[in-house]
Amino acid sequence: MSVTVNPAPARTDDPTTRATATAVRRTGWLVAAGAAIWAGATALYSPQTTDPVGVVVTDLGALPFQIGLFALVTMQLRTAATGTSRVARGMLRVEYALLTLATLWTVLHAALPGSRDAVWMHVLDMFWPLSMLGMFVIGVKIALTGRWKGLARGWPLVAESWAVVCVPIMGIFGMGIGQIAAVTHLLIGYTTLGVILALRPHLTGARD
Repeated sequence: MSVTVNPAPARTDDPTTRATATAVRRTGWLVAAGAAIWAGATALYSPQTTDPVGVVVTDLGALPFQIGLFALVTMQLRTAATGTSRVARGMLRVEYALLTLATLWTVLHAALPGSRDAVWMHVLDMFWPLSMLGMFVIGVKIALTGRWKGLARGWPLVAESWAVVCVPIMGIFGMGIGQIAAVTHLLIGYTTLGVILALRPHLTGARD
């Protein structure tokens, strides 16, 4: 009896990628839906509304969007979208912290109307723009790194430029134009990014 020993086949996939195409698809739809919900809430009420109902609607409308961002950052980490170095992966973990504090503000601002003018609430509020700026930096890094391909490489920068595009527009042209810009950018940016990931998950390096 002869015994033949064959070496294990070499891996042809990227060992740093720990995401399936199915997981990327789910993340994509979650991002698209969350952005669309926030866009709808923003279309109904100005982000600076003082109407009690409007404040709750805009806060709770933003929550699905932030949940989608958590899923997106998780997928970026699993696919090493920003690179494989400690710094490249660390920036995504920093974004987790920023998003956590920003989401905490969203929940508390909606649930505790009597504390909306408290100093600690204003401190937490700072993490909303910081988290969005963090996403912009991530978008730049993804585009430069090039691990994601095709539309998945460039569209995160489009989507994640929300803060650097919409906030200045609001400051220069006022909330009327700013509100339109915010809704439009969300739909063109994050909603479209979500659809791209859902329909073309393999652009991220994920495998079935």
